[in-house]
Amino acid sequence: MAEPDHWRHMASAPKNGSRILVTIRPSEQGAAEVDLAYWSNGDQFGGEGWRAADSSPGRIIEYAEPELKCWMPMPSANLNRTSMPSPWEGDDDQELDGSGI
Repeated sequence: MAEPDHWRHMASAPKNGSRILVTIRPSEQGAAEVDLAYWSNGDQFGGEGWRAADSSPGRIIEYAEPELKCWMPMPSANLNRTSMPSPWEGDDDQELDGSGI
């Protein structure tokens, strides 16, 4: 049986344009949430950085590094909003990557 997916530090997130799941930190605008994102090397629509996967020309949704708490690879099954994992709610980054108890 495959090892279950788990949240990982953003420092290890792939910056090759592949789509990943990210936990967005809670803010004044709302609670923590999960989104599908990818790293963009920058283009005529925006600079280098993390973008929401549903971005489109003229409507780029960019995330600043501090907004993103952690990431996990895309599950192998088809993903839709109803099957998104729960956002990472832990406060201690030591708990990520299975290093916590």
